[in-house]
Amino acid sequence: MAQIFDPLTIRGITLANRIVVSPMCEYSSEDGFANDWHLVHLGSRAVGGAGLVFTEATAVTAEGRISPEDLGIWKDAHIEFLGRIVRFLKSQGAAPGMQLAHAGRKGSTRRPWSGYGAIPLKEGGWVPVAPSDVAYSDNYPKPAALTIGGIRGVVEAFREAARRALEAGFRVIEIHAAHGYLLHEFFSPLSNFRTDEYGGSFENRTRIAREVVTAIRGVMPENLPLFIRISATDWKAAGWDVDQAVELAKQLAPLGVDLVDCSSAGLVQDQEIVAGPGFQVPFAARIRRDAGIKTSAVGLIETKEQVAEILAKGEADLVFMAREHLRDPYWLLRAARELKRPVSWPVQYLRAAPEKSPSRKPVEG
Repeated sequence: MAQIFDPLTIRGITLANRIVVSPMCEYSSEDGFANDWHLVHLGSRAVGGAGLVFTEATAVTAEGRISPEDLGIWKDAHIEFLGRIVRFLKSQGAAPGMQLAHAGRKGSTRRPWSGYGAIPLKEGGWVPVAPSDVAYSDNYPKPAALTIGGIRGVVEAFREAARRALEAGFRVIEIHAAHGYLLHEFFSPLSNFRTDEYGGSFENRTRIAREVVTAIRGVMPENLPLFIRISATDWKAAGWDVDQAVELAKQLAPLGVDLVDCSSAGLVQDQEIVAGPGFQVPFAARIRRDAGIKTSAVGLIETKEQVAEILAKGEADLVFMAREHLRDPYWLLRAARELKRPVSWPVQYLRAAPEKSPSRKPVEG
């Protein structure tokens, strides 16, 4: 199982191992600001040894939030505390990553433990935006269809958010184009009913992705990696599917995308998912093979045996773990101890490490 602990270099960044803390919404911000919860949540997983730690989906505009409690990076004032988090992640040897997101028609909704569906305007909700003015469901808000000017504003918001993320010190940026949020809504004919240059054909529906990638790459240093998370399929007939996902990956690689983070679903309520352990891994394997680009696998991956098999078969280059990192922030250190693997540990924890485990070195830059 040594490949779990193998480093991976992407552009000028070398990840210490193949385990990534997946973006996971915490719904614990006020006005988009990070706080002590985010510092402890992300910091503990860096202490746990993951090679790359991502923030949750971080809104590029206020109206691009899923809920009013989402993390944000739409104004410069958000940078300061995020920078504090970045410094701690680096001190623990983890590369700090930020996922940039826009919720689209799934915005202005309640956080999971506060109910379900739309937040009325009188309670602090807003009118979300989308490719077309069609709601996700009956109890979600009806969105306003973006004008061409509005689309350009979204692209600019992603660019400015990337600039702020870089100023805060993040070393990897991921574009969220999955799970039924704004960019995914453009991709799928099940949610995009436009008749202009952003609707209809595959080239038109994916145009905004190429524009966002180009805008972000325009402010990113050449030595820093850019990822994109996509839903490889809508799990519904006549929707977005893995064949289109492969073609999108082929288009985005020359524009500067280094890795496709392969998830699925989230666009429509009547999706028919066939789920099980590692059920999305075949998407990562297919895109990696057919598009010739690095990929990551995510979804019901819990054990070191699963991770090792994915890497050994060449099905993905990285493994993103979400719920399992909520259950066990120290997943990698536990795996290393069980396998008697001398990975680096925080000096404060060396008394619990396997023999000959080295102390941890901070990420530079």
